[in-house]
Amino acid sequence: MARGARPDPRVYQSAVLFGLLLYGWLVLDFDVTAGRTALLVVSALATQWVGTRLSRLSRFDPLSPLISAFSLTLLLRTSDWWLAAAAAVIAIASKFVVRRQGKHLFNPTNLALVVLLLLTDRVWVSPGQWGSLAWFAFLMACLGGLVVTRAARADVTLGFLATFVGLQIGRAVWLGDPIAIPLHRLENGGLLLFAFFMISDPKTTPDSRVGRLLFAALVAAGA
Repeated sequence: MARGARPDPRVYQSAVLFGLLLYGWLVLDFDVTAGRTALLVVSALATQWVGTRLSRLSRFDPLSPLISAFSLTLLLRTSDWWLAAAAAVIAIASKFVVRRQGKHLFNPTNLALVVLLLLTDRVWVSPGQWGSLAWFAFLMACLGGLVVTRAARADVTLGFLATFVGLQIGRAVWLGDPIAIPLHRLENGGLLLFAFFMISDPKTTPDSRVGRLLFAALVAAGA
């Protein structure tokens, strides 16, 4: 690394995601085994290697598939090992196939989840498995903030959260619901995981700040 060069932000992202995974194993008894995690990691790395060879790229990059594998481990649930492996293959293969002008059209992890959810009822997503402890949500937000700041995509995360929170509270006010209802919906580890680690992906967000904020607002409105 050249002197004064900034470290690759994906190193931080991988470390934070693995830290969240360890917390889930050791404290929250996640219903996902180390073997399942290893399967996702190996499948993702193998697909990345094949894609690198077929695309004749000069360098194999392990960081991107590791991030996708850890994200799938945190969110994807299935009783079938081959569906877990398929999710990793779909996510990484989409980076080489579903792209335009060097950018991904979809976040690889999200695309894999949506495809499998549409194709089979043997896959589900577990977004609220971390509980609603305020201190842990704050920890996730701080760690995620470090990642997106280094990735120069903090505006996407903040724009998405501001729009999403505003819409949730506005909906509650419009319907006359107590404020506890939108607050409960916002106390969700899956929401923070998406906001800080998925929508902030530089490869799937517009290059201009105005475009990124519009993108974030549209995703929040869709959600």
